[in-house]
Amino acid sequence: MNLWHHPLTENDLRQCLRIATGAALSFTICKFFNLNYGVFFTVTPILLLGMVPVMNAHVARQCLASSVLCGVEVGILGGFFASHPALMTIIVFFLFVYKFACMSKGSLFLFGANSAVNLSIMLHFASYPTTDLNELICSNIGGSALSVAIAFLMTALIPDAEARAGHSAQPKQSHRMRHEALMGASIATLSFLVFQVFDLSDSLSAQATTVLLLFPMHWNGVLSYARKRAMGTVLGVTLGLAGQLFLYNWSGQLLLVIPLFWIGLMLFSYAHAKEGGGSGVAFGALTTLGILFGQNLAPGNDLIFSALYRVSSVLLAAAATLFICYLVHRLLNSFEVTRFGH
Repeated sequence: MNLWHHPLTENDLRQCLRIATGAALSFTICKFFNLNYGVFFTVTPILLLGMVPVMNAHVARQCLASSVLCGVEVGILGGFFASHPALMTIIVFFLFVYKFACMSKGSLFLFGANSAVNLSIMLHFASYPTTDLNELICSNIGGSALSVAIAFLMTALIPDAEARAGHSAQPKQSHRMRHEALMGASIATLSFLVFQVFDLSDSLSAQATTVLLLFPMHWNGVLSYARKRAMGTVLGVTLGLAGQLFLYNWSGQLLLVIPLFWIGLMLFSYAHAKEGGGSGVAFGALTTLGILFGQNLAPGNDLIFSALYRVSSVLLAAAATLFICYLVHRLLNSFEVTRFGH
């Protein structure tokens, strides 16, 4: 984690405050009202406030559209194709194809990325036999709507000190876009199959990791990000364990958990800003902390076991994803129409 090549500006400091305060506020609302599927209420604001420097209407539309569309997709899959696994797998593959195609396009990256993560997580939860699909879909949409509202609130209360410079992405060639879409969809679908066949319904973090690793959209990027993701997971889990040990018997007291969660978010947000933003070590630690506190922290839950299990499952999933990604990358590069580069 190279923290010293990016000097911390006033805008960066304000973004750190937006990430920590926004995620902590969403976490507080989720736990106060005892809402299920806390991962939607803690990770989504981190994604919005951490990946997008300034919240705007275009970002909000992409976030809300992705959650609504994924709700419709999971509802149809669960309602009509749950008893037809072969047909369901084919449909899931094509759903992931268009999501990764949107990511490759650039202007719709957030829509595609949020859709891919949402679909993967919702398919994971839907594998539980006791899952109420309607509650799952409503929780996802509600979490996204709350996250968008909080992101706008944080942007209004803690605005940037000065205007940010715009960045224009270079257009990609069509064969590279096909390579990225097919590689992402193939690995995400294979992940879905593996977690269904082996009934790994309690490995949410590992399944999410298999999708998050694909965000760089190419082999070299995935290889680099896998190392960062693993380091970020270890850091996030370490801080989560330290917080659990520090609070000890009072870990169920929301008033004590909130400031500790905010401090952890602020530390990792600072590191995220020093890394220059993007999907680095600190961002992996941020999402890890969000999942640990949002999904696993509840009365009667052993956060320590959840944290240790998360580390082992994520590292195994990352290694398996890297191996499969290399094979798919080599296969797609064998054809001119799906070759990544010249």
